[in-house]
Amino acid sequence: MKVIEVKNLTKDYGSGRGVFDVSFQVDEGEVFGFLGPNGAGKSTTIRHLMGFSKPGEGETYLFGKPTFENYAKILNRVGYIPGEIALPAGLTGWDFIRMMQSMQHIRNDEQLKKMLDLFKLDDVTLKNETKRMSLGEKRKLAVVVAFMHDPDVLILDEPTSGLDPVMQNKFIEFIREEKERGKTILLSSHIFSEVDATCDRIAIIKDGKIVSEFVADELKHASRKFYEIRFYNKQDSADFARKAKKLPSVHILDDSSARLLLTIEDEDINGALSLLSAYSVKEFGNRRESLEDYFMKFYKEDINFGGALK
Repeated sequence: MKVIEVKNLTKDYGSGRGVFDVSFQVDEGEVFGFLGPNGAGKSTTIRHLMGFSKPGEGETYLFGKPTFENYAKILNRVGYIPGEIALPAGLTGWDFIRMMQSMQHIRNDEQLKKMLDLFKLDDVTLKNETKRMSLGEKRKLAVVVAFMHDPDVLILDEPTSGLDPVMQNKFIEFIREEKERGKTILLSSHIFSEVDATCDRIAIIKDGKIVSEFVADELKHASRKFYEIRFYNKQDSADFARKAKKLPSVHILDDSSARLLLTIEDEDINGALSLLSAYSVKEFGNRRESLEDYFMKFYKEDINFGGALK
């Protein structure tokens, strides 16, 4: 059953900014990864999915209901972590928790205590005004509030940003547990390990458009492998690359030096090795193509990510 659905969503802010004809769905009990660098359109899509903005074109649905018109009706069934944490001024951490419980119309003190203990938010911290909290404390408070009513659906926009590595790992383990409980999860992230560890299906977004959507296990068990070959000179590397490109499944990732990076399907590996036998090779290694390898095919022309990808 479709729980989350985005249909042909377009919001054009001009100058190439926004999202353009974005479509995907997340079925009940599925974890869907939305992968892309900062500024690719992930947060814009999620704000529309949450009903905070009206689409320029297209539609967004949760539980089969258009979200912009039904925001208040679906709030208590959704746990949402925004990409940028902006907490109300003048409130303590406890004040914010009680305010959100009132909006959600659910008070589950047992679940709240579990979340506070898990993410180590103590009473002293929660008695502080939110403006005095560190970024990590604010992020943990946002995580607690998103999960404290034990919602059916989790919509998580860069959820571990600002958390230390220990808390990041704890969060990933918690998401795995929620997945086992049958929760439906949309995880928007630029962190490969986070997406790879939790998601059933993954969509890659670039410049506001989805450029690939695939089942995570198909990539993990694909016959395509990633190879690194080091030649003794650049001329041999270039000559082998020119010949190898004629094989149907060979994809050259980097042939700019005596170190050659490429992917080859299992069906063509014997042909590639036959070609390679004519050259002196310093080093030869292979591994399965990773999520990062696959992602970088779409972004390899972009030089500066501004630290967006990890």
